[in-house]
Amino acid sequence: MTSDGHSHSAGGVNRRRLAIAFALTATVLVAEVIGAIITGSLALLIDAAHMLTDAGGLLIALIASRLMERASTSRRTWGLRRAEVLAATAQAAVLLGVGIFVVVEAVQRFGSPAEIASDELLIFGIIGLVANIVALLVLSGGRGANLNMRAAFLEVLNDALGSIAVIVAAVIIMTTGWQQADTVAALVVGALIIPRTLRLLRDAVDVLLESVPRGIDLDDVRQHLLDEDHVVDVHDLHISQIATGLPVLTAHVVVESGCFHDGHAPEITAALQKCVAEHFPVAIDHATFQLEPVGAERAHDLH
Repeated sequence: MTSDGHSHSAGGVNRRRLAIAFALTATVLVAEVIGAIITGSLALLIDAAHMLTDAGGLLIALIASRLMERASTSRRTWGLRRAEVLAATAQAAVLLGVGIFVVVEAVQRFGSPAEIASDELLIFGIIGLVANIVALLVLSGGRGANLNMRAAFLEVLNDALGSIAVIVAAVIIMTTGWQQADTVAALVVGALIIPRTLRLLRDAVDVLLESVPRGIDLDDVRQHLLDEDHVVDVHDLHISQIATGLPVLTAHVVVESGCFHDGHAPEITAALQKCVAEHFPVAIDHATFQLEPVGAERAHDLH
């Protein structure tokens, strides 16, 4: 099977995972909204709001997983591979907003805690946790595939942690009568959402800003290129990332002038390509080198 065929097969598997997770999340969302109305629980209401954003996020991820497989065109030479990054950025931004809302609402509730129906709260918390565990098991096999799948897994994981917080709050209220446990649980959910969301947002923004991919040291790459035979200098070295697992490199490489006269230039290019594809933790298979004779870099600087 070709690598492209393997990619499409993996993409189909990931879409099925996302579809199952979306169906489970949407079902729990409806149950939690009903539960929040019945119990008056802030923690359950916040978890339902979180579920709403997650259901939307999973839907976005599902659409993005399809767009990522679109073939390249003369207008979009990388196809829509970066759709995963846009989807992850949108999900992270929404999750961050929910996390901040949770914290603000919980702080306001500390002064006037509501009366919570703890028995019903426990039931809805357990329903949410079971559904989240199933969704996590479904998504776990593909969570390392790309940022899109990672964002989806992270959202469901946050949901599961939120359900645990709801269950703990319900047990505390049932056994001690301390109504503030619901507010504390809501704060815990917010505290769990925000840091993970910021990390995801940072990784997505790094791709959009064309930062050097994590796991690649630009200076180390430059030194490896300089160590190749006949290489005199390397300048205009850029490494960025189109999408998960798709780093690209461009560089101007100054070589000994004689290499252009003895036909050695193609061998140098091949050696440079092999160097960046094999010597680093993250293989760079898409690399473009412009070979220049000694002195060309000075002319380039003048322009």
